[in-house]
Amino acid sequence: MRALLSAYDKAGLPELARGLAGLGFELVASGGTAAVLREAGLDVTGVEELTGFGEMLGHRVVTLHPAIHGAILARRDVPEDLAELAAHDIEPFDLVCVNLYPFEETIASPDTTYADAIEKIDVGGPAMLRAAAKSHADVIPLCRPPDYATVVDELRSGGVSAATRRALAAHAFATTAAYDAAIARWLEAAPFPRTLVVALDRERELAYGENPHQRAAYYIERGVTGGLLAGVAQLHGKALSYNNLNDLSAARVLAASLGDTPACVIVKHANPCGVAVGETIEEAYAKALAADPVSAYGGVVVLTRPVSAALGAPLAEQFVEVLLAPGFDEHALAALAAKPSTRILDAAAAPGLPAGGLDLARVPGGLLVQDRDVDPDPRETMEVVCGAVADATWPDLLFAWDVVRSVTSNAIVLVRESRTIGIGAGQMSRIDAVRIAVDKAREHGHSVEGAVLASDAFFPFADGPRLALDAGVVAVIQPGGSKRDDEVVAAVERAGAAMVFTGRRHFRH
Repeated sequence: MRALLSAYDKAGLPELARGLAGLGFELVASGGTAAVLREAGLDVTGVEELTGFGEMLGHRVVTLHPAIHGAILARRDVPEDLAELAAHDIEPFDLVCVNLYPFEETIASPDTTYADAIEKIDVGGPAMLRAAAKSHADVIPLCRPPDYATVVDELRSGGVSAATRRALAAHAFATTAAYDAAIARWLEAAPFPRTLVVALDRERELAYGENPHQRAAYYIERGVTGGLLAGVAQLHGKALSYNNLNDLSAARVLAASLGDTPACVIVKHANPCGVAVGETIEEAYAKALAADPVSAYGGVVVLTRPVSAALGAPLAEQFVEVLLAPGFDEHALAALAAKPSTRILDAAAAPGLPAGGLDLARVPGGLLVQDRDVDPDPRETMEVVCGAVADATWPDLLFAWDVVRSVTSNAIVLVRESRTIGIGAGQMSRIDAVRIAVDKAREHGHSVEGAVLASDAFFPFADGPRLALDAGVVAVIQPGGSKRDDEVVAAVERAGAAMVFTGRRHFRH
């Protein structure tokens, strides 16, 4: 039996080779791999001894030779293939272990030049790996260190099963497909390439999807720095569910938009139900919870400061599905851990969420693809179209505008004193969203007098703003752009309130 080993990442390789040698495999390896195995005390045949050629063209050509590929691709049940191998004195391989040049890691560095990236495009490695995967009935294809021990164990037990071989072949083709996709994305560098290939690695399987009858898993996109759970450690609680992760995504994105300030975001069913900033994280949480304590029950809570002992106690009194913060006081953690189901996530080591990129939405037979709506709307680009906005009112207007872009459209957000007091989400008519936001505020004891209102898109009629103005709203921020803008502005002006046009809408569906 023979094994061909050619791995850029040498992790676990000596142990694999030692296991194979103990099973009677002859070891054949390319230059760097052969050197590592020889240092480990193993007897290795160099690839150049089979091909009759040393490395060529600055290591660009090492294994591209019939003595290598013929030994991988020959069909053991086709006599003509075996005869050709014999005629050329080629002995077949039974196992091929390859992992590839680190192209994605290379281009992730800002110091990488175009020439550096080109030289990290592996050619021989994918060719060998694909050949072994094609021939998996006869050749065991290996490309992931976590699979090494499984293969050695099965070989020791009598042979690698057909099911394992097929799974390894699938891993191999997925690896080369993702590798080529990364190269294609880098070379094309277009926002919407002609062929969009997204490579995702399964991070975990989930108990179920949105509903118990749906299967689900969480995948991480390759080539993306950071991510929803990157650097996040779960300290306590049940496994995260599909709905937990969906809500956590909404909460983290909104929290990140609020800047470097003590802030709390509470999300339920992917919509914020309480958002606030404060002088302290304790104040921010109290304000966010008070916004809508009924909806906050069983919600996802994201905090932008560590949880202190003083905050741990009130948090522990609430039913929280998921709690994420950049650190926890030990006394707070002890109080929170008394709730067995609360999922406690420490984001102290989290690198932050990735900026930019594409939003993908599944539709039957395809995808809708767009830029992510993450660009800020600077105050200097906004226009006060009626009334006067007091200096003390601007922070609430901008805060409301940050929040409304994270609410399902049609979206209305009422804010007073740096906290939401009423949110109308996902309505088919904008006036209904206003009515719900006002009713929510009153239901939980908040006065709308002196509040500001944000609308994610323009008001098509003056009835929506009139409803809010009658309730006590003093300033409105919205994109503008309606055919009836004049009527809407006039209604606000008659009420003695102010209106700001941002010039950009923020639908979220």
